[in-house]
Amino acid sequence: MPHSLVLNLLPSSPIPPGFTTGKHLHALFLNLVSSVDAAMGNQLHANEGNKSFTLSPLQLVRSHRPQLRSKPDRSPEPASGSMQWQYRQPVSSGTPCWWRISLLDDRLFGHLSQLWLNLNPNQPWHLGPADLHITSILGTPQSTQPWANFCNYQQLYDQASETERKLTLQFYTPTAFRQGKYDAAMPIPASVFGSLLRRWNHHSGLEFSPDIIDALQPSYFNIRTEVAQDPRTQFQHTGARVNPANQFMGCVGKVTYQILGSCNRDTIQQLNTLADFALYAGVGRKTPMGMGMTRRVA
Repeated sequence: MPHSLVLNLLPSSPIPPGFTTGKHLHALFLNLVSSVDAAMGNQLHANEGNKSFTLSPLQLVRSHRPQLRSKPDRSPEPASGSMQWQYRQPVSSGTPCWWRISLLDDRLFGHLSQLWLNLNPNQPWHLGPADLHITSILGTPQSTQPWANFCNYQQLYDQASETERKLTLQFYTPTAFRQGKYDAAMPIPASVFGSLLRRWNHHSGLEFSPDIIDALQPSYFNIRTEVAQDPRTQFQHTGARVNPANQFMGCVGKVTYQILGSCNRDTIQQLNTLADFALYAGVGRKTPMGMGMTRRVA
């Protein structure tokens, strides 16, 4: 059963730039797992294949967000509904934050249930040199937090539309796809829905044919390219030029994919299922490092 959990956090010391995404949040997640199941923590750390979780970058509660920017000072603040993935200034002590963790494997959620049930808001967790506290965990739909949800795989399929032919996805953090030896940022149907299909077939037990993607074509797009630091490296705001080898180019924005041709209802339902599944699975490369956060929107 996929779960999309939102952890509300409160730092008790400043979080420096570069510790709000990538390998540092990945390490924090593994520490959370290891605190209740050391063997599973080691297994997740060693697994380089199909990851059963995704992580968001650290997010500031909206009323605290304007003090930080994801781009150079000459750029505008992120639009409503977008997410931060890089920070130029430290996150101050006492600033309310949230962090999304999605779990695609029931076993992983079951192992972590002791953490949720025995949450101690006074226990500090380490994010690089900073300490933070988990004040609450949201796991059910919230009117003010669209990233919290859960649904089992069969329900995702059963609830998916058999008639809707427009599938609109929003890419909230830089999204890229591996093509051969290089990365590509263009969200073509084969890349986006191919990514979703592979994760669905690996985790759901309800296998869909790869041929269903052939029916999709983009009918609307409003996207831009963004450069993000390699999520495995630490971002340091200095006057020095950033090494291009430590950067990723990805897309953010919105794309509507149209189901064309005389598709049967099963194909339409399966493609709608994959679009709904994006909330949990993310899209493209390095979703356990904060990239490729994607959600279906109206």
